[in-house]
Amino acid sequence: MADQKKPKQQQGQINIELDETVAQGIYSNLAIINHSVSEFVVDFVTIMPGVPKSKVKSRIILTPQHAKRLVKALNDNVQRFEKAHGEIKDYQQPSIPINFGPTGEA
Repeated sequence: MADQKKPKQQQGQINIELDETVAQGIYSNLAIINHSVSEFVVDFVTIMPGVPKSKVKSRIILTPQHAKRLVKALNDNVQRFEKAHGEIKDYQQPSIPINFGPTGEA
């Protein structure tokens, strides 16, 4: 009887939980992207003016297929944003030499 009152989960549906700490997010104004044959590694960094040193705040590792899906999803969302709010200006920033430790391959 108790089972009848529970809403049935649709087949193929995934319930995703968002932890309170993760929900706050992490600000990033720089992404460093590297890849190997099997994965893409995206490191998110916060760079502050006048501070010569920064740390990676978050690292996301994606398969090539997921990286391509992410690019498509970001492109779709940017287009919808610009349709609703106008063009996003892409200001050219001076290149910053980045010392990111030894280069490697996974």
